[in-house]
Amino acid sequence: MTSRREAILRASATAIAERGVRGLRVSDIAEVAGVSPGLLYYHFKDRDGLLAAALTYINDQALTYRQAASGSGSSREQLVDYLLAEIQDLPEVVENSLAWNELRACAVYETPLREPLAQASRQWTTETAEAIRLTRALGEISDRTDPEHAAVTITALTEGLSSRWLSGELTTDAARTHLRIALDILIPPKGHNRPR
Repeated sequence: MTSRREAILRASATAIAERGVRGLRVSDIAEVAGVSPGLLYYHFKDRDGLLAAALTYINDQALTYRQAASGSGSSREQLVDYLLAEIQDLPEVVENSLAWNELRACAVYETPLREPLAQASRQWTTETAEAIRLTRALGEISDRTDPEHAAVTITALTEGLSSRWLSGELTTDAARTHLRIALDILIPPKGHNRPR
């Protein structure tokens, strides 16, 4: 990715987080990026193309901070840290989460956002399922854990808790605690019985 293109996508994420998507114009993003609207049209064709590229950028940024949060410890502990990284008080995580939640909400009404959002969601779910599969293969979580089903539930739950956190309904600590409790149920450590 060129540095100019990446700067535009970064500005797009910022503009979406600050202003929302409804009514957001290419000129608003150009203003935040400090470039001409023509440059955005050159790189992305139209508003829908720009928003689709912004979704991919936001998803890639989230993967970066999830991977960075995976500390030391057992594979399962690293997996839990990876998943909890979606809810933390770092400015870049808050901005990224605001943009993601805004794009998710707008996809209900803006049909062109649906496929790029579904694609980004599938990528996140696939990455999560693969991390669960690896941890299960290492013998650190129950063999009964279905990685695909767990990943869909975990990513959906994370989005829901994230929106409650971003809207101030839950503190960061409370949202992370709820997610950790859910992870203990959905991906229990080997030898722990899953509640029925």
